[in-house]
Amino acid sequence: MALISQTSPSYCTHAEVLRYKAGNNVIFSMTNNVEASKMKEPRAGFLFSSCNSAKKAHIMHIDGPGVGCKRGHQVIVAASPPTEDSVIATEPLTKADLVSYLASGCKPKDKWRIGTEHEKFGFELGTLRPMTYAQIAELLNGIAERFDWDKIMEGDKIIGLKQGKQSISLEPGGQFELSGAPVETLHQTCAEVNSHLYQVKAVTEEMGIGFLGIGFQPKWGLKDIPIMPKGRYEIMRNYMPKVGSLGLDMMFRTCTVQVNLDFFSEVDMIRKFRAGLALQPIATALFANSPFTEGKPNGYLSKRSHIWTDTDNNRAGMLPFVFDDSFGFEQYVDYALNVPMYFVYRQKKYIDCTGMNFRDFLAGKLPCIPGELPTLNDWENHLTTIFPEVRLKRYLEMRGADGGPWRRLCALPAFWVGLLYDEVSLQKVLDMTADWTAEERQMLRNKVPVTGLKTPFRDGLLRHVAEDVVQLAKDGLERRGFKESGFLNEVTEVVRTGVTPAEKLLELYNEKWGQSVDPVFEELLY
Repeated sequence: MALISQTSPSYCTHAEVLRYKAGNNVIFSMTNNVEASKMKEPRAGFLFSSCNSAKKAHIMHIDGPGVGCKRGHQVIVAASPPTEDSVIATEPLTKADLVSYLASGCKPKDKWRIGTEHEKFGFELGTLRPMTYAQIAELLNGIAERFDWDKIMEGDKIIGLKQGKQSISLEPGGQFELSGAPVETLHQTCAEVNSHLYQVKAVTEEMGIGFLGIGFQPKWGLKDIPIMPKGRYEIMRNYMPKVGSLGLDMMFRTCTVQVNLDFFSEVDMIRKFRAGLALQPIATALFANSPFTEGKPNGYLSKRSHIWTDTDNNRAGMLPFVFDDSFGFEQYVDYALNVPMYFVYRQKKYIDCTGMNFRDFLAGKLPCIPGELPTLNDWENHLTTIFPEVRLKRYLEMRGADGGPWRRLCALPAFWVGLLYDEVSLQKVLDMTADWTAEERQMLRNKVPVTGLKTPFRDGLLRHVAEDVVQLAKDGLERRGFKESGFLNEVTEVVRTGVTPAEKLLELYNEKWGQSVDPVFEELLY
């Protein structure tokens, strides 16, 4: 969590004027600072409004000293989910405060960063069975002790690690996730991934453990997957079957890679959000890498992507309202307020609030904790339980890609950085997709998990659009001037041949592997 406690003169950076003006002052004071159980947050933000106005909400998150807003002896802090009641609201939060929270992510271009997250399946090299929690705990402890990471505990269980702005966390079925630090270049991203894999392998090689880069568990059924001892996952596990047929598969048997990117202003956020949503099916096709279920082909190129279509449609999907003329921070807040809650974190415990309404929480009428009011921690926690193809927090998350081998862990951020961090390429994407209808975008979302780049689109195939998009990404990277375009080689080859990674795996399965999935554990071993 970032704290603002300097005594130097305070200021806030001015940016675009907010469509929705903040209402009452919201000032927070520290009570204690407990490690988050899942640190996926490292982001700096700049507030839209002036510190001189007592009529604005003040929400700030910083990396360096000397920046912030201060009132007397109180400090203004930003939340990192979930903390142990680390902030106290002196006044009730309003909808305006929630809008200002998102707006505080706006950053000048020279402060834009790249944050990459990836998940992978751990397995025993001898049996190919999933890692148990005991083995995962041994691995986490080993990394902490050898490479100086801080341990993140839930009760007496180790559930993650933190080092600077990097964190390692566990997904529900033991999927091992690195949430990378915000970095300036793709070279730094790739170096971070390589360092992480070196540290993991240094410990796991002694344990007889390997890691698999794929989008869906290829061999084992749900009953074979260990359950991680994290309170939030128990609540989700009980709730998922009530709202979709594939939610447990999502929790326990999928892996993804995603990239988190910044925006300058509300208008810039809108443009990037729209470009990201329109092109997310192309990213899904380029990185499709989950064609097997329980030892056999499953009929999909990206089973992981298909699973999200029937996990919980109240919190997933293509968000057609993002393309409305009225869209902005306020409209995303309205959407998020309507997404049913999962939990509230209090006294080191998760309280089941499934299906309840954050609007009621704002009014102190949440049935699971009647009379209590939310903090920004609660709002941030709630935002992490929303799973659309592109997600807005104080940055934008591109969420459409399957997990894969290490080269693709660098290729995904290269793809999106080239498209969204270069103004020329971004505008060309927006021009290209401007007349795509909501029905066409949804059609691509539904069909790409099955047919990939061979999905028919207008007068051709999606592959032809993808060729142009990958070229725009390459051009954008070249204009950045960091010699990063080589990271796109993986996807350049995919569009050149029209063959997705999943189709290559299926060819191996039917020929070289003799219709056994076991060799995939070696083929995609990190």
